[in-house]
Amino acid sequence: MPAACSRALDMALPLPHLLHPAVAVAPAPPSPITAPSQDELKRVAAHRAVEQVESGMVLGLGTGSTAAHALDRIGDLILRGELRDIVGIPTSEWAAARAASAGIPLTDLNAHPVIDLSIDGADEVDPALNLVKGRGGSLLREKMVEGASRRFVVIVDESKLVPRLGASGLAIPVEVIPFGWALTLRRLQSLFDGVPGFNLKLRTAATNAKASTFGENWSDLDPFVTDNKNYIVDLFFENGIHGDLNRISDEILRITGVVEHGMFLGLASSVIVARTEGVVVMNKEGISNGI
Repeated sequence: MPAACSRALDMALPLPHLLHPAVAVAPAPPSPITAPSQDELKRVAAHRAVEQVESGMVLGLGTGSTAAHALDRIGDLILRGELRDIVGIPTSEWAAARAASAGIPLTDLNAHPVIDLSIDGADEVDPALNLVKGRGGSLLREKMVEGASRRFVVIVDESKLVPRLGASGLAIPVEVIPFGWALTLRRLQSLFDGVPGFNLKLRTAATNAKASTFGENWSDLDPFVTDNKNYIVDLFFENGIHGDLNRISDEILRITGVVEHGMFLGLASSVIVARTEGVVVMNKEGISNGI
């Protein structure tokens, strides 16, 4: 995507020496080039993903600020009659409300257990297109919907690219049932004992899940509650996760009380990355094309 910019045009009057003979007319300096904002990059990636939507599709509708651009674009195309007979399955209560306000008809996995295409953002993307998702708290429904999809297209800006999952230093969420959550947290702690720089915390209602640390009095605050009425334990890895991700995934899921985690392994069909110099589409073979 070319950097968004605006340039002032020289608007010198004809024959300026006849109007102001004593004053030299200097050309107006060009306006500085302004780099696109992160939100503008998200919008470009989202619109590129929506180009893959066709009439008659069942769509998985993502959650979060990046997915919001896709939902708005789909709704606009439906309103203009360019897309017809679309139904969407939202990945959260937020997505359901946003999609409904955009005019997207909604359904659920019970009525449509196979989804043609899901479009969603991600918190991290590694070189193998594995993802971290769920810092907004919707990981369980996201994984159910996107795991039931024939194609899952991820939309991100370049800040989400990491050399390995967890390398951003931000949370990898694990959804747990409220009953006995402290025991589940201790078992998660034991699983990663000895890993340098590892930490974990129960997410609270006051927590900014995009931050790498919580306040010291986190245990005295009300827990964050997901759409499924569960809690979230956030895992932190100072240098990212090293080792076999599938094995680590299985070990987390074997802990009684864990519902799901935010590592999305092998689910993404492609990743659309909006960079300041343009949009690229990544698949498991690498960068497939750019504009």
